Amino acid sequence: MVTSLLVIVIILAVAFDYINGFHDAANSIATIVSTKVLTPFQAVLWAAVFNFAAYFYFTDHKVANTIAKTVIEHYITLHVILAGLIAAITWNLFTWYYGIPSSSSHTLIGGFGGAGIAHAIILGDSGLDAVNMGYVVKIVSFIVLAPFIGMFISVIITLIIINISKNARPATAEKWFRRLQLLSSAALSFTHGGNDAQKVMGIIYVSMIASKVITANAPMPEWIPIVCYGAIAAGTMTGGWRIVKTMGSRITKVTPLEGVSAETAGAITLGITEHFAIPVSTTHTITGSIIGVGLTKRVSAVRWGVTINLLWAWVLTIPVSALLAGIMYFFMNLFI
Repeated sequence: MVTSLLVIVIILAVAFDYINGFHDAANSIATIVSTKVLTPFQAVLWAAVFNFAAYFYFTDHKVANTIAKTVIEHYITLHVILAGLIAAITWNLFTWYYGIPSSSSHTLIGGFGGAGIAHAIILGDSGLDAVNMGYVVKIVSFIVLAPFIGMFISVIITLIIINISKNARPATAEKWFRRLQLLSSAALSFTHGGNDAQKVMGIIYVSMIASKVITANAPMPEWIPIVCYGAIAAGTMTGGWRIVKTMGSRITKVTPLEGVSAETAGAITLGITEHFAIPVSTTHTITGSIIGVGLTKRVSAVRWGVTINLLWAWVLTIPVSALLAGIMYFFMNLFI
């Protein structure tokens, strides 16, 4: 029974990784599509290649370890993981359908934590006993910090580029920025893959520990990162055009120069947070970066009404996912 349930959990985890790819494809390709540097088909292929290429660089699995430790080991069971995954997939598909760029990272964390809390309550313990608050506080704090870091870096990069190229001929500058945007979007896709694929790696790893297939201190089996990076790359190739429109044009109008700035800022931010093992939202990061390039023109260049709607989705993602997972776990418990 445990083996069958483990297989189901792994399949759902890989499915979530795939959905994460097409849900977050807009993060990597929205600006490069909106500036017409690449066609949508070319852009998703470009992004998918660099999503998978991250497998060869991010070998320390720091973010995966953080995700695995979000819930205290004593409260982790396959049913907890299963309920968390079902809730995360549900919220991801809901937000994708309505074109809301919510965080796949935070819905996974919320689902995992919410199911763990429900399990603790059923055992007669305090729900918060199940949650490793040190990790959760760090993750939640970067809901606010990641967009601001991306925004700050994008403002600095934009101002530097404008100052360097102020005497260049517009046609020449445009040509170079279109070429540079290929590099900046590749960097963003690369760090996106390294950041997001690891979250599912952590879930699969901890599910194997919970089912006693491997011990708690065992190294992660090599097939896990290969499958996870492959799944997120395949998902990226599927697209996510509902969200591309929001990210690429509704927040602010983006030129190739601004696309380079936003993508480079997003890639730098993700690289920094990955180094410190913080599973941040790629969606939040690139949104903040796009807002940053808009602010270098004028405050009114940013469509704040759209941005406020996005903020609501960000704030609600973890609690809604946790609630869904808790309800799912309580329901499953009736039949366990």
